Amino acid sequence: IDVLDLYSLVKNATIQCSADSTIAEALVAAGYLGASPEQPSLAISLKTLELFRRIRLRKASFSLEAYTQVICDLYMIPFQRRYRTALSDAFDVYLSILRRIDQHITEALGRQGPSYRALNACPPCCYDLKDEPPLKFTRMIAIDANFSLKRIAPRSRQTGDQRVFEESDYYLSDAFVNKFSHEVKSPPSQHDVGPEQVDTEQVDPEPEGPGDAPGDPTGHGHTDSLCTDCWKAAANDEKKKMWAIFEESGLFASACRHGMILWLADMVRSGELAKYPLAVIAKALEVLPPRWLVGYDIGCVFNTTIANSSLGPLFKQQECRCCVNAFHGYAHSFDCQKKHHPNVIDGMGLEDLETLERIFSSSNQLAGVTRYMSKYRRRVFIDLFFQQWDADKYANLGTMLYNNYVQALRILDNDGASFSDVKTTLGITETDLERWEKEEAKYFSTLGQEPQYDAIKTTYVGLLQEMCELSSKFESSSSRFLTSTPAEASEDTYATILSQTRKLETERRYASERHESIIREVIQIEVKLGIEKRWTPSSPEYQDALAYLRDQKYHRALDKLQRLVVQRLFELQKLNLSFTGYRMRTHIAKSLQARCKAIRNAIKQYNTAAENLNPPRPTLDWSRVSHYSFLEEFNLLHDTRHDLRQKPWVDLVIRETMKQHNQLKRAREEIHRCNIEIRRLHTSIIDEEVSFSNILLALKASGSKFLGAVKEYTTRRRRTNVQILAKIYMTYNLPGFSGIPKAGHRMGSPMVGRDPLDIDNIVDLDGGDEMGDPDEDDEDVTDEIGRIIDYISELPCKE
Repeated sequence: IDVLDLYSLVKNATIQCSADSTIAEALVAAGYLGASPEQPSLAISLKTLELFRRIRLRKASFSLEAYTQVICDLYMIPFQRRYRTALSDAFDVYLSILRRIDQHITEALGRQGPSYRALNACPPCCYDLKDEPPLKFTRMIAIDANFSLKRIAPRSRQTGDQRVFEESDYYLSDAFVNKFSHEVKSPPSQHDVGPEQVDTEQVDPEPEGPGDAPGDPTGHGHTDSLCTDCWKAAANDEKKKMWAIFEESGLFASACRHGMILWLADMVRSGELAKYPLAVIAKALEVLPPRWLVGYDIGCVFNTTIANSSLGPLFKQQECRCCVNAFHGYAHSFDCQKKHHPNVIDGMGLEDLETLERIFSSSNQLAGVTRYMSKYRRRVFIDLFFQQWDADKYANLGTMLYNNYVQALRILDNDGASFSDVKTTLGITETDLERWEKEEAKYFSTLGQEPQYDAIKTTYVGLLQEMCELSSKFESSSSRFLTSTPAEASEDTYATILSQTRKLETERRYASERHESIIREVIQIEVKLGIEKRWTPSSPEYQDALAYLRDQKYHRALDKLQRLVVQRLFELQKLNLSFTGYRMRTHIAKSLQARCKAIRNAIKQYNTAAENLNPPRPTLDWSRVSHYSFLEEFNLLHDTRHDLRQKPWVDLVIRETMKQHNQLKRAREEIHRCNIEIRRLHTSIIDEEVSFSNILLALKASGSKFLGAVKEYTTRRRRTNVQILAKIYMTYNLPGFSGIPKAGHRMGSPMVGRDPLDIDNIVDLDGGDEMGDPDEDDEDVTDEIGRIIDYISELPCKE
């Protein structure tokens, strides 16, 4: 039979086939896999298939066609599509065989069950120990959508691969997700999201069924935040449409704080509908223990969505909550940040919950190779990618916890002494800082809320001003129409004179109709407010409302400036993301130039409004605004009706001290959590080693045919555990480590016999102390990105 073998480069092989075996069995026994099951004309070596699988695990964008071309080059033959088709078919079968073997391995290890992976894959999250101190949040979860992994919809005639991949325990079924399609209804919204915010792929909605009324993720259109208008994920669901050419428009994912994937859901012919995060929340409520926290880029308004759904009572009963991610949180209103940002939530530690941004940055490699795949193969490759992702994240657990511990200790060492000195110098206590935090949060919670009566009065004054202006225009247009004298008529000028006369009549009629309309509106407001005598510019009420109107213009100018600066910050960050293509980078660069010009114009409008206030507010210049990074720098300028100068928390030194106080609290919480998670990880490795030894002995004694497969798995896992243990012991030896430097006992499990000396000595087999500093290169990369962003932000902008 003709064969492809990347290692030997032989072109054909002779395979002995006995009477009691099939051709497929004989090929596999000889180390080959046929391209077809019955009478194959070409076979691919198992080593060649395994090499491709390993390459794809490490480089997800590597395509099957590229691999086939490499094989053809090595065989010194032109590329032929039949080889690619044969390799694709054989690879599908090879992956199916490996999945069957993995099922037997999990059964042999006692790890089967529909929710076993979600409950046990991440030991720091789920390996609860006896007598360990409590955590405020048992788990921290991040959820978000990614639109890179789209798939082109098949043509109307369903042909080709119709298989359904249901062997993954990552995916939530479509039926489960669709149960939440009608959880939250979408009412008419008073604050629709504008087209400049919801700017991605919104055409041709595909109804999900008869009478479908998709939910509103902001929770019945009512939120306790002004963030709804700023995030397309918080828009009404009818706005979240997708190009009809895509069958799957993206992926909705969830992961724990350590990067381990929990559940996935395909977004089918839609945008980021409410049913996808609700399905994840429902699964978490069903599977996970209580008191977990979920981070979402619209976590502030999603709290309301959950409360208005059938999940609300259980969500509240289990004491769960939502928050926003750290980076995305800085684009939310400052009022929202004071409630939902990780920096101000007790028990969060230093976690930013931006886990999925890092995951999507890596999974975007799949986009190029899955866009035109069948639904079956797309899910197979996504499942394969995330299996390897979880394996890598498990191997990195020791390093992550070590780095987090070092970061927390560094914050305490660097800021602890200076914080104490500042408290002494200012004569304040931590109780004062916490009281001012509450005062500040209360202030921002009511910032920008206009009393209805004041709003009506400003509308009334605005109408009076417009009425006066229209009266002048009406008189002017009437005068021009009545006093216009036509020139001496001629054939050439008659049409021109007729056109001018009609324009004057139209202008006069429009001014008259508009003037009458304004008068009717003015009378309606006068009746509503009980105004007996119409206000004039000299009236005290008119002057008060005029001053309020100037404040309103000031607020709106400041809001516009704030929005433009926030968009600029996000575009600068996007410019440095991995896998941002050349066209996207070019588009962002042009957008930044336009944004800078828009910011300059917005600054001019703001300065005009600020100077019209009484007393005038400070003006801004470009050099100051271009360095803004936190929204509080805008919001502190908002309130002109109350004097904030006497508030202690307005003082810059006090504000920095309050931030430092929060940072120190988060660092102590991170150390507390790391102490627990490191010990959990240590204990799980020791228990797993004992379990592996017992299982291997039992399989060997029973003569199991899966002994070799289980042994290969345990060998890989043990070598990974060696590296993790090396980092655990490095953490134990840190100056300032305050945890228990030894393993514990898992809650609910019997006390098993151990030989801790052997487990400890396993570290020396791999030279754990010679690993070096794992975050040295990462810090260099981070510093370089920071320098690039600083450089771009200082570039001059053309007028």
